[in-house]
Amino acid sequence: MLMILNAILVLVILINLFALGTSRMKALIHAAAFQGVLLGFLPPLVVKDVGTLPLLMAVMTIVLKGIVIPNMLLKALRDAQVKREVEPLIGFMPSILLGAVATAVALALAGHLAPAHSPLGLLVIPTSISMLCTGFLLLTTRVKAVTQVIGFLLLENGIFVFGLLLLSAIPYLVELGVLLDLFVGIFVISIIIHHINRAFASQDTRRLSSLKG
Repeated sequence: MLMILNAILVLVILINLFALGTSRMKALIHAAAFQGVLLGFLPPLVVKDVGTLPLLMAVMTIVLKGIVIPNMLLKALRDAQVKREVEPLIGFMPSILLGAVATAVALALAGHLAPAHSPLGLLVIPTSISMLCTGFLLLTTRVKAVTQVIGFLLLENGIFVFGLLLLSAIPYLVELGVLLDLFVGIFVISIIIHHINRAFASQDTRRLSSLKG
């Protein structure tokens, strides 16, 4: 089980680096969807007794993060008729380097950050930090609204992964509630993106500065 868990987490980290390095927004959405599916397999792998709640959490994670939310973002992308992120505030290669450095530092500190007697923490915490940094970089260095929404999604994914260390202390219903909140948030943001595109014929969030005054 631990080998499968670590393999999934390594794939998640690689997806983070891909997300930072791609300019194709459709590919970015598909990467986030694949990451969501991978995260859905984690809850049953980290609990000793696989019951109804872990399986329900896994199914909801796969459905929301891997299917529903990506399809909503793809629809927003089609409505906006944009294909690429062409003018990021930080280039794609520097973004990859920043993400790689953050992941390397997290891996180096994993032994100190992990809870005592928790083998999961050795890779769960670095993966969580990597996802948080990736989401933050997408939110702050990209100018297209859809890309920023994906950054928000990856931020939540990082919190989700970190929460795996606390499953014994936090009821699954709380995690399921977070997933539903995320779904509602993405739904509302998709509506906002639609109205931004209608008003400005662009998803460049820098154009919102024209609303000043």
